[in-house]
Amino acid sequence: MLRTVRSSFSSLVLGLLLVVAPSTPALAQAAEDAPRLHELRFDWARDSVITGSAAVLWISSEAFFKSDLAPATCRWCDRAPDGTDTLNRVDRWGRGLAGSTEASRHRAGTWSNILGFGVLPAGVMGLQFAMGRASDSPDRFFAQDATIILESAMLATLANQTVKFLVGRERPFVHVLPEDQKGLTEQPSDNNLSFYSGHTNLAFALVVSAGTVAALRGYEHQAWIWAVGLPLATSVGLLRMGADKHYLTDVATGALLGAAFGVAVPLLLHGRTGTVEANASRRSSSAARLMPVAGARMAGISGVF
Repeated sequence: MLRTVRSSFSSLVLGLLLVVAPSTPALAQAAEDAPRLHELRFDWARDSVITGSAAVLWISSEAFFKSDLAPATCRWCDRAPDGTDTLNRVDRWGRGLAGSTEASRHRAGTWSNILGFGVLPAGVMGLQFAMGRASDSPDRFFAQDATIILESAMLATLANQTVKFLVGRERPFVHVLPEDQKGLTEQPSDNNLSFYSGHTNLAFALVVSAGTVAALRGYEHQAWIWAVGLPLATSVGLLRMGADKHYLTDVATGALLGAAFGVAVPLLLHGRTGTVEANASRRSSSAARLMPVAGARMAGISGVF
């Protein structure tokens, strides 16, 4: 009788241990092994003002004040005083990518607008959201990430617009026109804004800032932003050359400076401030399984709840 009682008591204790175990050491281990993401330095008031101010200055300079701010004649003309063409060899070679017909150049320009101002921004934000979800990030992260990316892009674009107005480089398609036809283009105020490529600058600022933010956060699958984004951004630059709107040096400079803003803004203004565990509420809480207890008619429940 005593042996039977001891056996039943031992089985009961073992069963209780198996039931309690998942809520103590197992939970501690699960929390320790859970992926950790990083908080970034972010202030809604500061970053909204920076992003909004840069956007307003860029849009207003483009939509309302362009004819006043853009140089009426080229300051960087790629011509000697006697009219001799002095275009450098790199840009002369790069012009081989320009469309051979007006229709093909117009088509390249249209696609550069669609890709640069539509597909690529939407794709970057979509990938950023997907990476955050895949990493079980808190819901607030995406709004912050999107603001940081836009902040980088708007600052890069404002810097680009300023340089364009100051440098006044003649666009490739205008460069080859006779002097008496240069004022007859579709947008004369846009004739001398070749350096450096705004489309390319914006594309690389978006992609590189998104990749930098993903790296700072510690998101999983962050390689996708580079694998998808960089070829798309490069395509924007090539299309601008295909449209005969920019030289190779314009596009290369746009890519370099856009990428620089994409790295500098997140790193300098939004460095890491701490860590946070992945959002446990998105992880399955039903991964429980019955574990039979040897020698007894009972079972323990194992899992993370």
